[in-house]
Amino acid sequence: MSYSSDQTANSSIDKITSSASPHDDCQPLNDHQAAKNVPHGVPGQPVLHADKLSKQVTSGERSLTILHDLSLSVAAGESVAILGKSGAGKSTLLGLLAGLDTPSDGELTLFGQALSRLDEDGRAALRAGRVGFVFQNFQLLPTLSALENVMLPLELSPHAGDTQTAAKWLARVGLGERVNHLPKQLSGGEQQRVAVARAFVTDPELVFADEPTGNLDPDTGAQIIDLLFTLNREVGTTLILVTHDHALARRCDRCLRLDQGKLTAFVPAAASLEEGTQ
Repeated sequence: MSYSSDQTANSSIDKITSSASPHDDCQPLNDHQAAKNVPHGVPGQPVLHADKLSKQVTSGERSLTILHDLSLSVAAGESVAILGKSGAGKSTLLGLLAGLDTPSDGELTLFGQALSRLDEDGRAALRAGRVGFVFQNFQLLPTLSALENVMLPLELSPHAGDTQTAAKWLARVGLGERVNHLPKQLSGGEQQRVAVARAFVTDPELVFADEPTGNLDPDTGAQIIDLLFTLNREVGTTLILVTHDHALARRCDRCLRLDQGKLTAFVPAAASLEEGTQ
């Protein structure tokens, strides 16, 4: 993904109890947490609605249209995969849907609020505690421990400094023994587990994931997929992910393909046909 460094930093910040091996499967929620296993949001109202979004950028003397007249609604609790060829504009679209970038035309409504009426600080305030992010490159701060990275989104909530909640989420993703480790002391799979814990620590209504398995080997990627969908189901979040992985896309309620700036319904290829397709 290619957001600016400021957007990356903002998105990193915008974002049980028993110890577990770093390679354990995620642990079950307790009864209190499981009681929250219902979709967040207002019944009958989309969590996110995009109406005729367009995005143009200027390169030299040329104007390049990346997205054109694109519309999308996502219901509370739904999981949606967006696939497309490299350069199709998937990451650009995700940035627009998350309010990290602004469209050239069209309107985006998030949690019932029109983002065109909010400035950058207003959009960040709207996301705080309600939106989580999982990035391909993890986006962990290198000088902070796993625990401190997971605590970052809590700093913008009433739960600032809540080490107990952050530690529980690290245990939840199988890193109960890694709380004090720096990112450089963790494997790629472990770093992505920290990123997943950071995305879910505020009990968000919506999680965006951009190629969450893109930098992982197949076995580790499969573990992250299982973890992501287990948490999404149990916490009741809405999930929007960008991926080239058809196996990952098939786990979603709905799959869309981005091509020539527009979204169309799409059925991912079967495992035997995946190679060479997008």
